[in-house]
Amino acid sequence: MAFLDWALHPTELWAAFWYVMRHAPPDEKTNKLQVSGDMRRCYDFLEMTSRSFAAVIQELNPRLRDGICIFYLVLRGLDTVEDDMTIPGAKKRQILETFHEALYVKGWTFKESGPDEKDAMLLVEFDVVINEFLRLPEDYQEVIADITKRMGAGMAKYTRARVETLDDYNEYCHYVAGLVGHGLSRLFAESRLEDKTVGEKLELANSMGLFLQKTNITRDINEDVLDGRCFWPKAIWTKYAESEEELISKRGREKGIEALNEMCVNALEHIPDVMEYLNQIHEPSVFKFCAIPQAMAIATISLCYNNSNVLDGNVKIRKGEALKLISQSTTIDSVKRIFYRYLVQLEKKNDPSNPFYEQVHKIVDKAKKDIANTLPGGAPVDFSKEFALIALFFVSVCFFFYSYLAN
Repeated sequence: MAFLDWALHPTELWAAFWYVMRHAPPDEKTNKLQVSGDMRRCYDFLEMTSRSFAAVIQELNPRLRDGICIFYLVLRGLDTVEDDMTIPGAKKRQILETFHEALYVKGWTFKESGPDEKDAMLLVEFDVVINEFLRLPEDYQEVIADITKRMGAGMAKYTRARVETLDDYNEYCHYVAGLVGHGLSRLFAESRLEDKTVGEKLELANSMGLFLQKTNITRDINEDVLDGRCFWPKAIWTKYAESEEELISKRGREKGIEALNEMCVNALEHIPDVMEYLNQIHEPSVFKFCAIPQAMAIATISLCYNNSNVLDGNVKIRKGEALKLISQSTTIDSVKRIFYRYLVQLEKKNDPSNPFYEQVHKIVDKAKKDIANTLPGGAPVDFSKEFALIALFFVSVCFFFYSYLAN
């Protein structure tokens, strides 16, 4: 099956080949960064907690790389506390609300994570993160501590509150992802690799985070419900089901898909802001850092739309597809072509009998026109079918000659 996937998607095979050739193994990559001591351990934690983020962070301009590594690890530590269902509510809120203060306490660690927390070791050795945080420029420290404080307060709020309304949904996503966009944009501006206006247009930065978070929340519905939680706003899912469990059950499948599609529409509304934000980023490594997650998000939301498999389990884009997106997300024009490609896929999946047909059509049509009007040469042409047919023919010929020689 994997071989057939590669055969039918030859451009992904090519992207995978070049990715392997151009990217060193994790240990070798850390050595090339020429870091030592606590900072080396921080990069080890980065690899352990997120291989995908590690790759793009390690390729950032040196003026940003260590700062964003520390920013990521601080927020991952905060998120690990929030996700740990073994910590009593009152204690969890106290930790979340004061986590930013711990950044200035040398030697602070946390050793009370539940046995199933995969990132518990980060908190056990959090003193090494603090040591490197305190070595950062003061303006970087201020940004990281401020975002940690605001995010911790928001997370604490939602240990008791539920995501009921669409306003709640936007607020929750702002706390856990929009603020990340705020912090990164301010760090980009502080580094002077990007214009100071990047750190001021925070509504656009918020939308960048919301598009990613809403895509993940939409995709993860089955896993979340089985874990006893649901981040889909009650204002949406109660229109289609009596309970979260009914939302993913087979018997209510048609209504579950309608709820899924409404969630997709809610995420897709952020596309104009995403494109506007990326248009203002000019430093190549910063652009790639920002663009890759957004490319993954449009591919994922396109896959999720009208897809009943989302209600049965976690769906993901193909690994080769992800590597292709990584290799292509280098310039604003290439990212526009990526978005256009997946918008066309969404358009093809948008059945006129779908209650959200008109909304999706309107969003997709406007986004496609905006992209076509700003791309040199106009709307991109998709040759993927032709590539697939050529690849299938090539595989058939190879198989024929192999069989002939074997006999």
